[in-house]
Amino acid sequence: MLNHITIMGRLTRDPELRRTGSGIAVASFTVAVDRDFSGRDGGERETDFIDCVAWRQTGEFVSKYFTKGSMIVVSGRLQIRGWTDKEGNKRRSAEVVADNVYFGESKRSEGTPSAGSYSAPAGSFGGYAAPAAPASDFAMLEDDDAQLPF
Repeated sequence: MLNHITIMGRLTRDPELRRTGSGIAVASFTVAVDRDFSGRDGGERETDFIDCVAWRQTGEFVSKYFTKGSMIVVSGRLQIRGWTDKEGNKRRSAEVVADNVYFGESKRSEGTPSAGSYSAPAGSFGGYAAPAAPASDFAMLEDDDAQLPF
């Protein structure tokens, strides 16, 4: 069976970073994704607002480097959660559980990394927590292509 989803869009608000009772980081955010087609009447394209969640170092990465309006690429799995509302009605919610997160555009201002991603370490959902990557992993490149290593 296969459950893989990749979406690209803009954050509708700043990611919300929280921690579980045992200290595990979890970031919640919503991505606005334009549909590839317009409605039957040929009008404007519709937008879907997709809830996402990122755990551990991936969540910390999203919280640190992304803000409202940032273009983001999220790759992960679709998860359907059941819950009960205040009136006792059973409800269902869909969300993307992010495995990988990428920048969807080049940097906009000084101090923001221009490219990169963070992938959850193998086995990270089994209780393993890899050491966090230092912030110095991002190197600023000049516009001169002679400095590129390829």
